Amino acid sequence: MRLALGVEYNGLGYNGFQVQPDRPSIQGELEKAISSVADAPVHIVCAGRTDAGVHATGQVISFDSPNDRPLSAWTRGVNARLPDDIVITWGKEVSDGFSARFSAFARRYRYIISNSLSRPAVGRGLVSHCYRSHLDAVAMNEAAQCLLGENDFSTFRGAGCQSLSPMRNVSDIAVLRRGSFVVLDITANAFLLHMVRNIAGSLMEIGLGHKPVSWMQEIFEGRDRRLAGPTAPPDGLYLVDVSYPDLYGIPARTELGPLFWE
Repeated sequence: MRLALGVEYNGLGYNGFQVQPDRPSIQGELEKAISSVADAPVHIVCAGRTDAGVHATGQVISFDSPNDRPLSAWTRGVNARLPDDIVITWGKEVSDGFSARFSAFARRYRYIISNSLSRPAVGRGLVSHCYRSHLDAVAMNEAAQCLLGENDFSTFRGAGCQSLSPMRNVSDIAVLRRGSFVVLDITANAFLLHMVRNIAGSLMEIGLGHKPVSWMQEIFEGRDRRLAGPTAPPDGLYLVDVSYPDLYGIPARTELGPLFWE
């Protein structure tokens, strides 16, 4: 049987999603717990491989189990074997043609910035922090609109990216302020390595008044990572939703999170 599971996790204690030798990973913990329930080795496929320290409220994984189990075993049973900072939120049996990665047509991320003089204590590691001045979210949002559509995102491509093409299609992007928080919300068909964090770092340069709104278009057209701003830290980055064709019946998310955000 092939299963799809929704996964939420706090990425602080992990070296990213993907399994790496001698380092803790989200994939490693999930495969260990799922294999225990399946009573056989299981390899999972994820919708998006998040970086070290990055979180998720809407990650999706899929896998094949050689042994049949009730759906509750893949939710409550797996959760009982997972550490407290990883949880299965839903489960569904799917057709053999479903892949958490290849069947998805869009991923949505949120990057949350605490824009206050004092560093966050309760939200440490869960939000990024910018204390230098009041970020101009209106200017950041205006600058971000040049990224819409299918384009070459080489300017925001991290070193070591293994993607065969820098082309990505951004369908929605917005920057908004809510009190002392500034949030970048972006949806695309897929993302390059560090793409969201590199976009966030450049938009913060504009929000701080270091660069004009027009600078975003200039560096984007330059297709050179060296032209852009610094890579924003992983703190505050969340994979919040993954979209699939209706035929697979994957549950639609109504509350994207994270916990303290609508």
